[in-house]
Amino acid sequence: MRETIVIDTDPGQDDAVALLLAFASASEIDLKAITTVAGNVPVTQTTANALRIRDLGKRGDVPVYCGAEGPLLLPLETAEFVCGPDGLAGANLPAPASEAAPGHAVQAIIDLCRAAPEGGITLCPLGPLTNLALAFRLAPDILPRVKRIVLMGGAIGLGNITPAAEFNAYVDPHAAAVVFGCGQPIVMFGLGVTLQAIASHDQIARIGALGNAAGRAVHGMLTRPRPGGLGSDGHPMHDPCVIAWLLWPELFEGRDCFVAVETGDGPLRGRTTIDWNNRLKQAPNAHVVSAVKAHELFERMIERLATLP
Repeated sequence: MRETIVIDTDPGQDDAVALLLAFASASEIDLKAITTVAGNVPVTQTTANALRIRDLGKRGDVPVYCGAEGPLLLPLETAEFVCGPDGLAGANLPAPASEAAPGHAVQAIIDLCRAAPEGGITLCPLGPLTNLALAFRLAPDILPRVKRIVLMGGAIGLGNITPAAEFNAYVDPHAAAVVFGCGQPIVMFGLGVTLQAIASHDQIARIGALGNAAGRAVHGMLTRPRPGGLGSDGHPMHDPCVIAWLLWPELFEGRDCFVAVETGDGPLRGRTTIDWNNRLKQAPNAHVVSAVKAHELFERMIERLATLP
C-alpha cells in the first residue's frame, strides 16, 4: 500500500535529492503536494527551486504551493553560504517552466489533511517547521488525520549553524516546539544520523554516469565546492534520509525519546535536547533515528535515480 505524503521543503541541494527520490518511488509513495518554506533561501527562491526540481523530474502532476516567508517570531536567517546564491549551486537547472499552484502552502496542508482519512497522511518537513506549526495552530482538527511526521531537523550533539543548534531548528525554534508538542508520532532525523549519510567517491561517480538529467544534476550538486567547517568532508544527504526511511526503514536504527526545543534567543537557541537515556522520565514524543547503513542507502538511491528522466 502506498504511503500518502506531503513534502514541506526549502530546496537546498539535499532537499532536491529527497524530492527526486520521492519522484522515483511513485509505486510506494503517493506525493500529494510539495509545500515550500523560507529557510536555505527566501521562500520565493525555494518555491522556484521546487518548481525547477519538479520540471527536472517531469512530475507536473504534483502541485507546488508557496508558504511562509519567515519564522513565527524571529527574523529569517538563510544559508546561501552553504547552498549558493540560488540555493541549488551545482545543479545547473534552468528557470522554472511551470508555476506554483494558487493558494498558500499552510492552507494546502490543512485541506489535504482534512481530505485524508484518520491517520491517512504523512507529513515530511525538510526545512524549518513554520508551515506545519501554522497549520496545526490554525486547524488543530487536522492532527488526527496525520499518521506521523517524518522530519529532518535537530541534533543530538553539536549543531551546524551554531555550536548548539542544527539549521532548521535554529531558524524557527518556536515552530519546532509546536510540532514536537503536537502529540502525533514523530520520526526525527537529526545531524547525528544524517552526517553519516555520505556517499563514497565511487557512488558519486556512478550517479554522474547514469546518463540522465537527474543524475547530472545530483552529481553537480554533490561535487560542487563547499565551505569548510560544516561537520563533514563529504556531502551529507540530510533530507533524503526522510524519504529513504519511508522506503527502507530496515536501513536505520533509533529509539523513542523525549525531545525538548530551546526557544530562548541566546546561545542555545534551537537546541534539541534529546533524552537518550530517559533521565527526565518524560513520555517520548519522537522516534530519534541515530544510525544508517549509508553504503546500502546510496546503492538503493542510485537504482532509483537511474529511473528518472
